[in-house]
Amino acid sequence: MNQEPVVSAVQPGLEAHGPIDVPVRLRANKLGVIAIAFFAIAAAAPMAAVVGASPVLFSATGAGTPVIYVIAALLVALFSVGYLRMSQHITNAGGFVAYMAKGLGTKWATGGAGIAIVTYLSLQIGLWSQFGVFAQLLVEGLTGISVPVYIWIAVLLAVVTGLTMRGVDASLKVLGILILGEAFAVAALVISLIAQKGFGIFSFDGFTGANVFGPGLGISLLFAFACFTSFEATVVFAEEAKDPRRTIPRAAYFVIAFVGIFYTISTWAISGAIGIDNIQTVATENPASMIFDLADNSAGYWLSMTMQVLVVTSFLAMLLGLSNMFSRYLFSLGRSGALPARLSAVSTTGAPHVAGLINGIVVLLIISAFLFAGADPITTVFSWFVALGTAGFITILLVTSAAIIVFFARNRMRDNLWVTVIAPALSFLAFIVIGYLTLDNYDALLGGAGGAARWLLLAIPLFFVAGLARGAQKKEIDFAAVVG
Repeated sequence: MNQEPVVSAVQPGLEAHGPIDVPVRLRANKLGVIAIAFFAIAAAAPMAAVVGASPVLFSATGAGTPVIYVIAALLVALFSVGYLRMSQHITNAGGFVAYMAKGLGTKWATGGAGIAIVTYLSLQIGLWSQFGVFAQLLVEGLTGISVPVYIWIAVLLAVVTGLTMRGVDASLKVLGILILGEAFAVAALVISLIAQKGFGIFSFDGFTGANVFGPGLGISLLFAFACFTSFEATVVFAEEAKDPRRTIPRAAYFVIAFVGIFYTISTWAISGAIGIDNIQTVATENPASMIFDLADNSAGYWLSMTMQVLVVTSFLAMLLGLSNMFSRYLFSLGRSGALPARLSAVSTTGAPHVAGLINGIVVLLIISAFLFAGADPITTVFSWFVALGTAGFITILLVTSAAIIVFFARNRMRDNLWVTVIAPALSFLAFIVIGYLTLDNYDALLGGAGGAARWLLLAIPLFFVAGLARGAQKKEIDFAAVVG
């Protein structure tokens, strides 16, 4: 493999220390469509979502749950119309921040970077906390040995951070095995349900207006939408993509289709097998073991135990995908001068190893502070931080939608009104509605815990304002180093 060129440059903020050698970019022409899709799909955690998120949707929406996943996928696809057209003008590791820079300017992009930092740190913190509990319960159930939650988090976080620092090759090998395992296990569940109950489980009778658009629509849509938070990975890896102007759109649509179809078919089969009249009650009374019990009854203990193991490995794959994605975010922000330039260093394998290490350390420090203070890893750390991350992600999509509209208007691109005007405008309006639903249903996202947890929401505007101030104060921030 050829080493990317290295140039001697003085990065903003390091003038007092003299020039350092800074890589121009991550290693190019490394990843194809499937490789990029693997990172995005892994971060979506298909198995964990089916086992953990689908009971929440069933409890709120009942048999209309598969339609909710379709709606969520269509909203992401609507956003992608303008976003992927704009991607033809951007090739970078800066994610949606690069789109904000192109459309709204440096100050808004730096503000958006603040929201992105809150979002992806929060998601990692909450999900690592949940992973620790699941890992502890699984091993204790199999062996009788109880290892503290914190030990599981610290050890596996070190492994994931190490893989991130080594580069995409090491991560891809792990992700490939884990994702295939998840897909085959859910496929085995669906096939066993069909074999047991026939194709009649795929009934349209539950797709009524009362089920889909009932009181539970808001919270159901938020949880379904949260399953697509990894979608940004398709652009974060753009610099490392082979022929990014073709690879990125293909990977993006592949991810939307795979995730949407995966959740729709699996929840449709589960709902039909349990019964469209019973699914809401069962999900409300027995959310933790509902899927495992169904697997045990349809295929036997082997499938139930396999799925229990794969839920834990699914979290590991998700966290590995998020770690790789966010380390590239930090890399790009360091390269632009928005964050310290040391974050833009890469290893001999082309990985943003410094950013990966910093990410792992910060996540561990925050989790340690909460757990050592006595916070419950699920009801406090998981609920609080995943709710904050979900709200942050929706805010990012709203600002990015505005940036897309402004970009096309400023450059007078009107060759296709659907792509450059209508779809971006509808997407912007849709995320305003989803943002309202987020605030209106925030207590439900917190698992019913309100109070102090709601104050964490202030992190989003505070980091946004801090980013704006950083962009206004530091004139040398240059997202042209990120934006192609």
